[in-house]
Amino acid sequence: MMWRDRLDAGRALAGALTEYKGRNAVVIGLPRGGVVVAAPVAEALGAPLDVRFAKKIGAPGHEELAIGAVTSSGMRVLHEDLLRQMMLPPGYIEQATEEARQTAHAREQDLRGLRPPEPLKGRIVILVDDGIATGMTMFAAIAEVATEDPAEIVVAAPVIAPQTAEGLASRVDRVVALAQPIEFMAVGQFYHDFRQTEDAEVRALLSGAAHGA
Repeated sequence: MMWRDRLDAGRALAGALTEYKGRNAVVIGLPRGGVVVAAPVAEALGAPLDVRFAKKIGAPGHEELAIGAVTSSGMRVLHEDLLRQMMLPPGYIEQATEEARQTAHAREQDLRGLRPPEPLKGRIVILVDDGIATGMTMFAAIAEVATEDPAEIVVAAPVIAPQTAEGLASRVDRVVALAQPIEFMAVGQFYHDFRQTEDAEVRALLSGAAHGA
């Protein structure tokens, strides 16, 4: 299964979430690409669109290898299986966590602007990304959202690696994926157009979306 671009994937994903229309839902996109996918979902459900930023914590010398992730508020998750196989310098995790948290906080503030976060207590929270491979940033976002006492947490993405989907299912009320291909190498392989999403596009989508609906 392939999609033309993130907006195309978002429209398809919205079709799998129609049952949440009119049910006091909040749609939260994970930047940057997840916000683009989340926008058509929020529009279709008549729900507000919000953003939460989680930053990967990279391994020393291999920043793209996620040993964990942390949100702007400091909620952290670690890849315990991976960490057991590594010898990290003393204090590395705490230092890398704080650096990632500061980056996440600055980035979220920049994208959100003056808009306060949507209140989540008692609401259905739909966390959206453009695709989920290892899922570290999504796990961190779930952990943060769970502290705000939502009625239900749903994770939704056009494509999710099967093993990751199993892990997500143990932490949320529902996982919605249009595809869970066994041969999953990278999220971009499922899009014809997977160019990097710019901050300006994310800001425009957030400012143009329903807020407080």
